[in-house]
Parts: sequence; C-alpha cells; structure tokens
Amino acid sequence: MSKKNPRKTALRRRSRAERREPDFRGNARDYGRRILEALERADAPLTEEELAARLRLGKPERREFSAALADLERAGGVMKNRTGALLVAKRIALVAGRIEGHPDGHGFLVPDDRSPSVFLPPQEMRGVMHGDRAAVRIGGRDHRGRPTGTIVEVLERSNRRIVGRLHTEHGVTFLVPEDRRIAHDILVPPAEAGRAKPGQVVTVDLVAQPSKQAQPIGRVAEVLGNYADPGMEIEIAVRKFDLPHEFSKRAMAAARAFPDSIQSSDLQNRRDLRDLQFVTIDGETAKDFDDAVCCRREPPGQGQRQGFRLWVAIADVSHYVRHGEPLDADARERGTSVYFPRRVIPMLPEKLSNGLCSLNPNVERLAMVCEMTISHEGQIEGYEFYAAVFRSHARLTYTEVWQKISSGKPPENLALLYAVFKLLLEQRTRRGAIDFETVETRMLFDASGKIEKIVRETRNDAHRLIEECMLAANVCAGNFLAEHDHPVLYRVHDVPSAEKVGALREFLAELGMQLPGGEIPRPKDYAQLLERIRKRPDFALLQTILLRSLKQAVYSPSNLGHFGLAFEAYVHFTSPIRRYPDLLVHRAIKAVLSKTNYSGIDWEALGLHCSETERRADDASRDVDNWLKCYYMRDHVGGTFSGSITGVTPFGVFVTLDEYFVDGLVHISELGRDYFQFDAARHMLMGERTKKRFRLADRMTVKLVRVDLESRKIDLVPV
Repeated sequence: MSKKNPRKTALRRRSRAERREPDFRGNARDYGRRILEALERADAPLTEEELAARLRLGKPERREFSAALADLERAGGVMKNRTGALLVAKRIALVAGRIEGHPDGHGFLVPDDRSPSVFLPPQEMRGVMHGDRAAVRIGGRDHRGRPTGTIVEVLERSNRRIVGRLHTEHGVTFLVPEDRRIAHDILVPPAEAGRAKPGQVVTVDLVAQPSKQAQPIGRVAEVLGNYADPGMEIEIAVRKFDLPHEFSKRAMAAARAFPDSIQSSDLQNRRDLRDLQFVTIDGETAKDFDDAVCCRREPPGQGQRQGFRLWVAIADVSHYVRHGEPLDADARERGTSVYFPRRVIPMLPEKLSNGLCSLNPNVERLAMVCEMTISHEGQIEGYEFYAAVFRSHARLTYTEVWQKISSGKPPENLALLYAVFKLLLEQRTRRGAIDFETVETRMLFDASGKIEKIVRETRNDAHRLIEECMLAANVCAGNFLAEHDHPVLYRVHDVPSAEKVGALREFLAELGMQLPGGEIPRPKDYAQLLERIRKRPDFALLQTILLRSLKQAVYSPSNLGHFGLAFEAYVHFTSPIRRYPDLLVHRAIKAVLSKTNYSGIDWEALGLHCSETERRADDASRDVDNWLKCYYMRDHVGGTFSGSITGVTPFGVFVTLDEYFVDGLVHISELGRDYFQFDAARHMLMGERTKKRFRLADRMTVKLVRVDLESRKIDLVPV
C-alpha cells in the first residue's frame, strides 16, 4: 500500500482552488488585491461570509482576511450597503466616508480613502446627521472649486442619543442639539417628553432618523437639569462628544477584586529598588502619579568625565490591566483620561488610577523602569528596561522643587536631577528639537463652581526637568522596540508637507527671511530660525506661522519619527494610567523582555482609534473651557480691552484679550466701510479702498458687545 505524499496532495488542492479564486495565503500585502479581484468577478455584492466561502478560507486565514477587509473599508476600496453586502467602490462610482456637519446647515463627506472632502449643500444634509456614514456620487464643483456630491445611500447612522435643550413653540416640543454640527431640530412628541420641561437640558434617543421629507423624532432619555446648574457644562460635553463616563459592571468588579496593596506574589522576577531615593514631581492638584525619578552620579571611566545614572519609574499598569479583560476593554474604549476644570473622567477606575497604580509617597508600588546612563555631554549612552518594586520617598510639587533649586542649596537628590536636566537640555538644543513658547492658563473658581479669574500658568525649570526625563525614557522605549522590530504605536510627527513649507517660505521671503533646508527642512532648520527671530517685535506672528506649517502628531504603527522633537523613533511610555498607547508600549516591552510577541492586534485600526480619542478629549475639554469663559465674560459686556489677533478668516479676525486670555470674533462687517479681501498666504484681511490691514499677531483695542452661551461665541467690535 503506497503512502500519499502530503506535500503533493496539498499542492493539488491549492491548484484546484487557484482555478476558482485567488489563493488567500502568502504575502499579507496582497490580500487586499485578492479580495478586490474576487469581488470584481462576482455578479452581485457579496456578504463577508459569502466572500470568505468563495475564497475557500480555512480558520488560519480568517484573521488575516478580516484585517485586510477592514483595511480596504478604511481606505474606501470597498463599502458595505445597508444589507451588509460588500461592493467595489470604483465599480459603482461612489465615494464612501463620514459626514461632517456645519452649523450653517451644509456639510462635507470626509472620504475613507483620504481624497479631498466633498461639499454637501443643505438640501443633501436634510436626510443625514453629523457622524453618519454615507455613499456619495460626485457631480461637479461649487464656486470655490470644491467637489460637490449627492448622497446615494446612508451606510451607517451614528447618532443614537443627543444632548440639548428642550423648547416649546406653538404647542410643539423640540430639542435643539448642543452639537451645532447637528443642524436638525429633533421633534419630541408629548408622549415621549416624560417629566422634562421646556428650557431643561436633556438627552433624547432617536426613534426616527431624518429624511429629506421629515425631521428626526426623539424620546427623552434623561433630564440633566437647568442650563446654568453648576457642572452642567461638563455633563453636556460628556454627552455631546460621546465620552464613555461609566465603567462597565465587569470592569468595576475586576477593580474591586484587587487588594489595596501589593502582594508578595507580585514581586516575582522584579528588581528591588526600594532603597533608591525616588520622588514624584507634579502639579499641586494632581491626584494620579504615573512617574517617579531618581538620579546619582556615575564614577568616570578611564579618560572620561563623570556622568549620571537616571532611573525613570513608571506605574506598571499592565500588571493589573491585561489584554482582552474587562478593564482593558473599558480603557481601550476611552483611550485617554479627559481633564476638565475641577473634574476628571479617568481611563481606569479610581481603585487603580488613584490607588494601586498611583505612585503615592511612602508605599510600595510596582513599576516598569527605564534605567539610563547619561554622559557628561547629555548623551544617553545606554539604557535597560525591567520590572521593579520601589517606593516614592516624597511627593513634591513643581513650585516647591523650583523654590529649593532657586535657593542655591537644594537637597542632593534634586541637585543631581537638575544637573542631568541641564545636560539633557543642551543635548536637545544640539539635536535641533523645536521649542515653541506657549502661554498656558489656569481657571480659579468660586464656591459656586464658576470662574473667579483666569491666570497665566507659569512654567519653570522644575516642569522642564520632568519633561526632559520623560522624553529620555520615551525615546529609549521607541528605540528599544524599533531595534527588536516589535509592532507598537509610535507617536508620529511627520515632516511638514511641501505645500505648507512652500507657503511658509513665501511668507518669510516678504520679510527678508528664509527657512533653510531645501524642499524638506530639518527640525534644526526650524529651531535655528526660531532662535534668530526670538527678539523680534513680530515674534508672536512668526512663531504662529511656523507652528501652523507643521503637521499634527498622531499614533501609528509606522515609525515615521517625531519631527518636532527630532527623534527617529518615539513612543509614549510614561503615562499608562491616563493614556492607552502607553499601556500598549508597556505590554510590547514586556513581550520583548520575555522573548515573546504581543500579537492579535490590528495596530493600524488601534492607532486611528487612539488618535481619535485624543482629539475627542481635547475637543470636549476645549468646549467646556469656552463655555466657562463665555459665562465669565457675560459680566464684562460693554468693557474695552486690549488684545492680539490670533486668527484670521474670510469672515473676520479672532482676538485674544490680554487680561482674560479669552478669544472673541470681530466680524468682517465691523472692520470698516470697505471690501476686505482675505489673503491666506499672508494671514491677513486687507481693505481694497483704504488698504487697511488686519494681520495675525497685530494688536487691537476692542469692545465686548455680546456673549452667546449656547453657541460659545464672544462678539467684539474695534474701538
């Protein structure tokens, strides 16, 4: 009896499959092409299961198949119709994407394939809402040259619960959404209003989506209270931006199950650093402490000057929050902690964020440690990562640390940290990192929770000391994972686009200046220019123009480097209590140390998610700040103030008031009896007849004439 050759049998099976559909094994980069080929061959749209069956996929290939399909959907190569069937987008000449509404009633489709946004006139927006996904057919261009579209199909509805204020007019009750990008008023039938009263802030669940013929209909889900109630601005922002603010029951149960202190079983395979003089240095109001630092002098090597050994200990959150468990699912959904004035929505339950994972003084804590040797020139000559147990010996604030350093007689541990900071700062300058000057503010509140005053937050070298230590640990983590070729989410700050650089050079040329560096400038080119212009009277203008030419930093598995900091590989390692990407970095480092691989993750999708949750948190915090500032400025209507132009648009200029650090709009109609032309390249408005110009960073004296709390708008007129 002859034995079958398993290799030949497998080859025969593969040959038969190739005659039917492309083989789905092999190079993962080809999967997307093979999916498109299979869909093109089909006579009709296919569901995901039908497509998988046609490709004759076994269980080992399904994970790669699903990931490739998700990539294609994100890129706009395929789209799902309302029944869930897959179509090739090019074949039906449609563009799929997400709807972005505008307060004026029109909107845009932001395509999945990152092509230019498609303008949607108000009549097209009547059947969709901000956040929906839709398929659009492009049908020309508007007067501004933008592609315009017609909505063919709504692919996915995003708005399930909407926050706003109830109004009643002529016996009809409706909700006006707080999110002005939702231009629809939502009808609330009497039977669906519950106990809610006109004027109150409520949330409604949509029971009928909008159409071109009818408004959306909603049912009151919860009554939040009156508009001016203390803390209402935060309750609104939480719901307006869909911030997850209640932990799941399973996550809370998991958090409660942890002991209040570390156990002896937690100490296995950890280095004992409890005798080292670690300290935490944070702001006065901080409650969760991610990081602690310690420094000592290193004896000089042969023919070398004395260097330093720096330890950066970071809370070992990954010891408690394991991949795929309930705590991890909640943390991943949130992506980040969200910080409001007087309130925080944490990424982790308080048992962890303020307890077990917080590096509180004089208690034992688990940490992931980056131990670095730093030369007398500030170069990181070596580093090591490991798990440890340690103790913070003091909880210090920036203010008291700076007072001790400024006294000239700081304790030895602070003197050593300050000495290594100065070396790292010198190395930062030599590296060519860009160092912008920014103004940070802090709100002081009265007993009722409203702003008493807004003050400038002064940064001193204690802030920068911790910043440089964290940067050093982050770049070591980035290099460590890049060298071991382990997937992770890098903190990417890509090089500026050629278009932005060209506009910047054109602007600088008019002032007799230039940005060196050729078509793609280096960070050092920006840094050197900043240093040259720092004492110019128009420094604020020039710095703003330089800053706006740069791209926004994002999370991505592609290591494109960090342009602003001038690092080739950079990750966020130092804040796993409040940032999910940092937690992922810890898991990846542990995987490398244990010679395993942290797998089973769609890193591309997770990078997009973490970038989006970061923007969501920033938008929500900014919205609350703007509401509080508007509420505060209502008492100053009629006042005259000095300020600087911090934004120029085709419809007017934004002015930041010196005394209150608050922005208001001077509408173009208030600038004078003239036709003002917007010059985007020069960041200014210029009158055709008077030649009067209003340019970024120009000084203005203005009068506050109106404050609109609901729209978060402050209106100014020139004096």
